[in-house]
Amino acid sequence: MLKKTLFQLHWFFGITAGLVLALMGITGAAYSFQDEILRALNPTVLTVQKQPAGVLPPAELVRKLEATEGKAVSMLWVESESGNAARVFFTPPPGERRGQMRYFDPYTGDYLGDAVGQDFFGLMLQLHRFLAIGDTGRQITGACTLILIFFCLSGLYLRWPRQVASWRAWLTLDWRKKGRSFNWDLHSVFGTWCLLFYLLAALTGLYWSYEWYSKGLTRLLSDAPQNERVRNRGPAPAGPAPVANYDAIWSSIYSTAGPDLSAYNIRMPPVAGQPATVYYLLQSSPHDRALNQINLDPATGVVKSVERYGDKSLKAQLLTSIYALHVGSYFGLVGRIILTVTSLCMPLFFITGWLLYLDRRRKKRQVRDARKSLGSNRSDAPAWLIGFASQSGFAEQLAWQTASQLQAAGLPVKVQSLGSVNEDDLRQSDHALFVVSTFGDGEAPDSARGFERSVLGSDLSLKGLNYSVLALGDRQYEHFCGFARRLHFWLTNQGGNALFAPVEVDSGDEDALRHWQQQLGQITGHAPAAAWASASYENWTLSQRTLLNPDSSGSGVYLLGLNPPAPRDWLAGDLVEVMPRNCPWAVEHFLDGLGIAGTDEVLIDGLARPLEQVLASRQLPDNRVHLVGLHARSLVDALVPLAMREYSIASIASDGVLQLIVRQERHTDGSLGLASGWLTEHAPLGSAISLRVRRNSGFHLPTDPVPMILLGNGTGLAGLRSLLKARITDGQQRNWLLFGERNIAHDYHCQDELQGWLASGDLALLDLAFSRDQAEKIYVQDRLRESADVLRKWLADGAVIYVCGSLQGMATGVDQALVDILGSEAVERLIEQGRYRRDVY
Repeated sequence: MLKKTLFQLHWFFGITAGLVLALMGITGAAYSFQDEILRALNPTVLTVQKQPAGVLPPAELVRKLEATEGKAVSMLWVESESGNAARVFFTPPPGERRGQMRYFDPYTGDYLGDAVGQDFFGLMLQLHRFLAIGDTGRQITGACTLILIFFCLSGLYLRWPRQVASWRAWLTLDWRKKGRSFNWDLHSVFGTWCLLFYLLAALTGLYWSYEWYSKGLTRLLSDAPQNERVRNRGPAPAGPAPVANYDAIWSSIYSTAGPDLSAYNIRMPPVAGQPATVYYLLQSSPHDRALNQINLDPATGVVKSVERYGDKSLKAQLLTSIYALHVGSYFGLVGRIILTVTSLCMPLFFITGWLLYLDRRRKKRQVRDARKSLGSNRSDAPAWLIGFASQSGFAEQLAWQTASQLQAAGLPVKVQSLGSVNEDDLRQSDHALFVVSTFGDGEAPDSARGFERSVLGSDLSLKGLNYSVLALGDRQYEHFCGFARRLHFWLTNQGGNALFAPVEVDSGDEDALRHWQQQLGQITGHAPAAAWASASYENWTLSQRTLLNPDSSGSGVYLLGLNPPAPRDWLAGDLVEVMPRNCPWAVEHFLDGLGIAGTDEVLIDGLARPLEQVLASRQLPDNRVHLVGLHARSLVDALVPLAMREYSIASIASDGVLQLIVRQERHTDGSLGLASGWLTEHAPLGSAISLRVRRNSGFHLPTDPVPMILLGNGTGLAGLRSLLKARITDGQQRNWLLFGERNIAHDYHCQDELQGWLASGDLALLDLAFSRDQAEKIYVQDRLRESADVLRKWLADGAVIYVCGSLQGMATGVDQALVDILGSEAVERLIEQGRYRRDVY
């Protein structure tokens, strides 16, 4: 609740006070190098030629200045050896605070003219402090300065990463990101870089905004708060001007400061009877505001009090240096540059904040539009639960669109935020879809934090729940889709049955979202909406088909080879999506009795094609009564296109051939499954197979050369084989494979290859589990339990775990074995760290 409230306040203040802060940042940056810029623009006015004799004493300078101008001097600023022009202020007219200012040569007392650009910097200061509208503007800038402090503290809390000790999580920016992710990184990472400097500027800037703040700061930091000097902001008091003895004043200044004097500023009192004040700098002063102060009698030069910067406590020095801290000169030139750069960055946060706000508004609008498209349930059947966890609104939008697709297929739906989903909702649901985003680096969205804490931490029996997960994330983060992966792991561990593997979406990847809709269409029998663009498939040539398990008691397993139409690249762990085809006899059997010939031509995408060829890519229902009497085109339109099938790639690109390991699926009537039958039996060698390679980065090799533990059974060897091939090519030999099948005599797939790798040292360990070779069945998870000590040692060395194969049985058993050996918390940490990855089906 606190985080949500802070977030709402953060963006609300950002879109209201952000513009003022951006203006204050720009004007503050422009004003911070005023002296240097003016000297560059006015070299003949603000720069003088040094003279060996040194600058004239104050008495002689004042006589020349007053004789020339005809006015009394009220303030004199002179630098001893800098080569910069000196400044003089004359007594102001009645009712005004400050009189005329002129530049002069301190070596001769001659006037140097007016400097160009002073009005501009005067406007910058007025805008920076008052928005150029007087005291009302001062109140606005003061309030915005307080809001800046809130921005810094709330922003730090809101972006607090899971890996607090990782400096990369705090300070690195990935320029490859785009869209919302890039704007978020600019806002949060740059904000972290600037945070301390903004706090410094705000805490010091308030000194000029609020009198209560300046008085409080003075009481807190001054060495003698009871003797503090009250600043007089009103008009100068009336009365006769004091008589000044500048020779005596100079004598007191020099005797007090000594030969180390660098600059002095004499300020005469407005009326007689009050002390004159002299501020001076020494050549050894740490910064340009490390001022020493002398109070003296202007008529006699008698010193009444001296405050030396070096004699003050640290807190009193900070009070004296409040302006130097504000502009950064307290830390030298580097500090000034940093404060200037951070001030110039202030508009960046206003702009990125607005972009994030507008993106959030747009997604909320899309959610409302998606919600409006959802009608009321028309069925009494149990509703499908669609739970969403959204940080920016995108997951919620997709949840409502998913609900619309299910409802279009005639299924009742119930859409809920995960924050409102409880244990009873899960127990009472037969089907559930979870559309969840991951916030930041592996964290749950704010709306799902309570769900993760209360529900994911509980032990439920969800054996009757069929589910799947659509995971939204940004792969630039180390813990990509961390929350969704934890949710999927928990659901599986509680007995839930995954309808299909989680679909992970990297920064709104359209292919992954299309894949989600296609999977839903395959379950519901309702084709995805036409608005989804179809994937781009290519025709690859089937060049190899080798039976790997002759005489096996199980279904046949084949090693297939496919050659691309042109050189193609893929990474170990990637998948292929294959568009299967009905075999010719199935099409012939389907057309039998419909009164239509397979040779009849149908116009598809402007091309005339034989009907039997078109029907090869359509779902052929067993019940054909409703299709009798249709002509060829109407028949095609009435049938749903076949859905693609996914297979793990068993080779690497450098092999020159894309290999698959496919098991024949047998129906109860003995017929072959559609895709497996097409690939392993019906498609002739040399024929075209329509497929596309799909990126599966969640199963790619780790970036670091860490040990690798691979577990799989049956055709799950395919994905593990590609990973092993890539590791061996890279010279990585610390690989441990645990593989399971039925019988060693017939089901030891790729035996010669695996034994060769073991002999060459490319496989450090090979554990086999052939379940039917002994009375008591032994599975991969049993071999893992037997090697628990080795597992702990490899994990301590940074090993990663990859599991590929059947979800039911092997993958679930491996999950439980890992929990039993390591503990559920340790397994969850492995998932969050990306060290436990699965490609299961």
